[in-house]
Amino acid sequence: MTGAGAGAGIQAAEESPIVLVVGVTGSGKTTVGKAVAEQLGLEFVEGDDFHPAANVAKMTAGHALDDADREPWLRALADRIRHSAAAGEGLVVACSALKRAYRDKLRAAAGPGLWCLYLALDRDTAWDRVSRRTGHFMPAQLVDSQFETLEPLEPDEPGMTMDATAALATILTRVRAAVPRSGRGTAP
Repeated sequence: MTGAGAGAGIQAAEESPIVLVVGVTGSGKTTVGKAVAEQLGLEFVEGDDFHPAANVAKMTAGHALDDADREPWLRALADRIRHSAAAGEGLVVACSALKRAYRDKLRAAAGPGLWCLYLALDRDTAWDRVSRRTGHFMPAQLVDSQFETLEPLEPDEPGMTMDATAALATILTRVRAAVPRSGRGTAP
């Protein structure tokens, strides 16, 4: 399923895209992000690794983050993205980036090469996936807060929307056709 922003801003001449794989908890950002990175021959970065310990502790305790909590996380992610963009290196980042303002901050760090893959997922499926997940700090009780914060991609945001329940092969085929070329010879 493609939606808001599908194909917007895609330029075949882009040499090293920065791809954000975004969505609510349980949407498969890490799984899809790693596969996209492998497909495009780019480095993968897990956005959760950039959360300060206080944020992880707050979420583990079942409390949703607010914008003030997210600020140091976004700043750290933006710094990492800026580093790759300045070096001309592509990157795939799995991160919630639920609000347009968050994505805009990351886009400002990346420049015109930033492209978003929004993995759309309904609340019940997210709840089911997160409640079965082990080894992650985000409890299922925070699923609702993710949907309260969520602002799906807008038509002017470069990227595409995919159904997060689609087969990984389907997502990868569509991403390969839509993402700005990596310049590494792995995209068609």
